[in-house]
Amino acid sequence: MTEPTKRVLLAAPRGYCAGVDRAVVTVEKALELYGPPVYVRKEIVHNKHVVTTLEKRGAVFVEETDEVPEGATVIFSAHGVAPVVHEEAKALSLKTIDATCPLVTKVHREAVRFASDDYDILLIGHEGHEEVVGTSGEAPEHITLVDGPDDVVNVTVRDPDKVVWLSQTTLSVDETMETVRRLRERFPALQDPPSDDICYATQNRQLAVKQMAPDTDLMIVVGSRNSSNSVRLVEVALEHGARAGHLVDYADEIEESWLDGVSTVGVTSGASVPEVLVRDVLTYLAQRGYEDVAAVTAAEESLLFALPNEIRRDLKARGLSDKMRHDAAFEEAGSLH
Repeated sequence: MTEPTKRVLLAAPRGYCAGVDRAVVTVEKALELYGPPVYVRKEIVHNKHVVTTLEKRGAVFVEETDEVPEGATVIFSAHGVAPVVHEEAKALSLKTIDATCPLVTKVHREAVRFASDDYDILLIGHEGHEEVVGTSGEAPEHITLVDGPDDVVNVTVRDPDKVVWLSQTTLSVDETMETVRRLRERFPALQDPPSDDICYATQNRQLAVKQMAPDTDLMIVVGSRNSSNSVRLVEVALEHGARAGHLVDYADEIEESWLDGVSTVGVTSGASVPEVLVRDVLTYLAQRGYEDVAAVTAAEESLLFALPNEIRRDLKARGLSDKMRHDAAFEEAGSLH
C-alpha cells in the first residue's frame, strides 16, 4: 500500500490577539522602564511559555495583591480585576498598571450599567475563571453565573422582565448561543448585550477551525490547559469533524502515535500563544513528512490596542517608543512575538 499524502492545514488567524499583545508588551515595557522586579497579579496571559519567559526577564507573578511589597509596581493581567483589587492596591500604595483587555473592560462597563438600572445580569462563563471573577466583582449583588447550557435550570431571577445576559469573552460561540437559547426559553424577555461579548479573536479562531475540521484527521492546538479559548478550539475541532484533537504547550509534547494513519494535520493556536511555538510544531511535523502546508484563512485581523496610559506616559517622558510590537533587544531572550 502507498503511504497517504501528508499535509498540514494551518489556521489563519491564530495566536496572539490584540489584547494579549498589549498585555505582554506592557510587561516588557515596564521591565524596560522600571527595571526588575515588576510584579504581575495572576498570569499576565494564560500561556506557560509567555509566563516563564517573562519571569526570566524579571517579572514576578503573584496570586494576590497583598503579596506585592508596599510601594512597588504591579500590573493587572489581561483578564481584568474586580474593583476591590484596585482598592487593595491603593491601600498598599502600589503603582498600578492595568493591562486588562479593552474587550473585557467593555463587559465590565456593561455590567456596571445594567446593575445601575437594577437588572439581573446572567453572566455566561466558567466558574473560577479570572475574567468571570473580575466581571462579577463589578456588581456582585446583580450578577448570577451561568456555567453552560446545563446550568440554566438552576437560574433564578427577581423579575423575569428585567434580565440581561453577558458573557466571558473566550467561550465557545456555539455553546454560548445554546445557553442563551435555553435562557430565553425560561425568560422570554431576556435582553442581549449592546454588542457581542465573545471577542473577535476567539470567534475568528473558532471559525478557522470549523472550516478545517471536516478535512482533518488530527487537530493540534498549541496552547496551555488554563487557556479557556485554547481548550475551546480542541472542542470545536472535534464537534465539527476532526477525527482527533490535542492541546499541547510545546512541540515535544506531541506523541508519535497520534500520527499513525494520519494524512491531514490541522494546526492552530490559542489567542495567548506566541508564533514561535507554532513554528516549532510545523518543524516537528515536517521532519515526519508533513512538509506540505496550506493556509486556511477565515478572517483578516489588523486590530491593535494602545498600551495602558501609565506606560505610554512614562515611555514618552523618557523618549522611548510606545509601539505595540516586540523589541529586537528581547530576541535573544526568546521571542514572545
